[in-house]
Amino acid sequence: MARRSLKASTVGIEKAKRAFKIREWTQEYLASEVGLETRQSIWKFFTGKPIDRQNFMEICFQLGLDWQDIAQLPDQKLLTEGNQGWQNCQDVESLVQMLRSRLSNKIQSQCATTRLLDIAQPIQLEKIYVSTNILNNITSRRWLDILDLQELIPEELNCSGLNQVDQERLSAIQAVITYPKLMVLGKPGSGKTTFLQHIAIQCNQGKLLSDRIPIFIRLKNFAEDAKKTGTHSLFNYIRQELADCGASDQEIQTLLVDGRMLILLDGLDEIPEDNNVKIISEIDTFTEKYYRNQSIITCRIGYQYYQFEGFSDVEIADFDSSQIEAFVQNWFVNVSKNSLEKGKALACEFVQKLQLLENQQIREIAVRPLLLNLICCVFQARSDFPVRRVELYKQGLDILLNRWDKVRNIKRNEIYVHLSLPHKLELLSQIAAITFKQGNYFFTQSNVQQYITDYLMKQTEPEVLQLSSEAVLKLLETDGLLIEQARGIYSFSHIAFQQYLTAKNIVTSPNPQILEKKIIELVSHLSEARWHKIFLLTAGILDNPTCLLQLMKQHIDQLVSFDKQLQKFFNWLNHKSLSVQSTHKRVSVRAFYLTLELLDDLNLTNDLAFSLGIDLRFTSNLTPDLALDIALQFALRLSLALPYEQTLDRVLALRFALPDNGTVACNPELQHSLQKLKEQLPTPFQGREKLKEWWSANGQTWANELRLVIVRSRNIGHQWQFSEQHKEILKQYYTANYLLVDCLKSTCKVTPTVTEDILVTLLLPAPKIFMKYNI
Repeated sequence: MARRSLKASTVGIEKAKRAFKIREWTQEYLASEVGLETRQSIWKFFTGKPIDRQNFMEICFQLGLDWQDIAQLPDQKLLTEGNQGWQNCQDVESLVQMLRSRLSNKIQSQCATTRLLDIAQPIQLEKIYVSTNILNNITSRRWLDILDLQELIPEELNCSGLNQVDQERLSAIQAVITYPKLMVLGKPGSGKTTFLQHIAIQCNQGKLLSDRIPIFIRLKNFAEDAKKTGTHSLFNYIRQELADCGASDQEIQTLLVDGRMLILLDGLDEIPEDNNVKIISEIDTFTEKYYRNQSIITCRIGYQYYQFEGFSDVEIADFDSSQIEAFVQNWFVNVSKNSLEKGKALACEFVQKLQLLENQQIREIAVRPLLLNLICCVFQARSDFPVRRVELYKQGLDILLNRWDKVRNIKRNEIYVHLSLPHKLELLSQIAAITFKQGNYFFTQSNVQQYITDYLMKQTEPEVLQLSSEAVLKLLETDGLLIEQARGIYSFSHIAFQQYLTAKNIVTSPNPQILEKKIIELVSHLSEARWHKIFLLTAGILDNPTCLLQLMKQHIDQLVSFDKQLQKFFNWLNHKSLSVQSTHKRVSVRAFYLTLELLDDLNLTNDLAFSLGIDLRFTSNLTPDLALDIALQFALRLSLALPYEQTLDRVLALRFALPDNGTVACNPELQHSLQKLKEQLPTPFQGREKLKEWWSANGQTWANELRLVIVRSRNIGHQWQFSEQHKEILKQYYTANYLLVDCLKSTCKVTPTVTEDILVTLLLPAPKIFMKYNI
């Protein structure tokens, strides 16, 4: 008859305290969750005193623990027929340590090395491993509305990814310590196997669960063995694993009953479909029968449809910035063939470049170890990220959809055969194009299944026609391209892949007329910031992007061609660029003065001038004319700001900003005018009050005089009096030209002649463009 009370063992108390600490509860809160009026029973539980059996079990349940692992139970003695065997704790402990010692080399052989894709030799696991984090709440099981998720996406998409937003991360090791039975879920290439190997090595070395015997089983191998022998017995498989250690069946049974093994089952998703029901049933029966053992199972997200009794499900979190940095450091020092010094230097350069805004999309896909390894391989080859990002995304998709399973000889179910790689890419491209055009980064299950159904109905192969949309959706989820972000709500795993596939959908049509129509439609989105990545990717994918680039140029010119005031500005820009001495190309000089003149009015960046070879931040690299004009423009900007911040520091800054006599020696009139203006400024020794008085009385007049001097002598600093509509058009014009130049640089498939034809007419007034083309 079961006892009415239970108390926790010494080991059980420690486990319970760790679980309690993770949750950050109070004893009063735990009591309320259990349904107790006071915390007295909670206090007794944590001090090892007997409490009501039902309350004991409920406390363990709330803490996510197996009560039988926590309770102090009577010793279970197993006797052999000859009354032999290990009959007391001391004997069992000796047996554990003996088998741990004998099994040590085998565990090292199984788990101490790992293979990275495209790396020729195995790598020592601990030289590449990065501490893993987990999400306590499974992403796909969250109850969130699609609008809640959509609000988490910034307008400029300047984020690391769509998934795992606003999720608490915990140490995966802590989860192993806390939960006796663990189901570890993760996307392809998220590090599930590596994590399990790390646990095995840590246990083997006595750093974790040193009282357990680690047993590492690849479920794919177990399934293949079961198919050959016709016996689906984990006990027999473990017996084979321990065959060389001299352990008898009775001793193995004793250890299992006593809970002295750490059972590590890797790759539930890798079991062939025709065998998975029996394997799952065997795992379920085995873990329930030998419930006192610690068990960890790994499985891909999207595959798991069966929940094992007593197991806690956790999800491997994407890498954060510190984990990316640690992996990159390990990779360039320990994986690549670099010296220690060069490896560290490359790792540092990699991390610095990854933080640049231009590498945002690469940073987004670097959160998964499998893809981060690919990026490291590419960077190692060229000491930089590729300009043509399309090749990187193409390789990433091929790895997830094809190569990752092939290199490990994983054979999936029949749907993988019927839905070929080209079919999957075409389907994903259609889903991406539809959802991106709608502005949807999240979409409901019913919607995405409808997109799949529409695609399947257009296919001619009978085996493809017979596929169900639900099965295909699960396939794409298992591949790691679509992610269930909350119950019934999906997204692409990375915005970068959605953007790449959208661009791929534009260019894949074999019909030239359809392709031209899609390109014209794309160009209609030129003024929309969120489409700019699609332009870059499309230019990179097209075999001949000339049509796209020329249509972009025409669209950009039309933005300003028919406005007299804007054409007056561009006539000035052309005249000014021709009047200065510079070693740079004229298009670069035009971009320089366009940026300089409109920098404040339009809140522009330095991107366009910089992309054309002139960096406004470093005047020492500029020719004298450009350096002088940027100094004068900066001084004018300071003078216009002084009425709002009249400080001694500002006045001193203005004095230093005005070019010295040496800089303007070649222009005596300008030199004389600037000297007169400097002499009018109050000196710092006159104090703050005198400064305010002078500036209040004379400041505006002085600033206007400075502007007149600059306009008269250098033909810059004009007051253009643009309307708000003009400003908006100029912003679009500037951004679109920057995008056009970026597209030219991102593709190697456009001829030098086409590139030159576009650049030579960039930022010119309409008549000059028409003259170039004899219009």
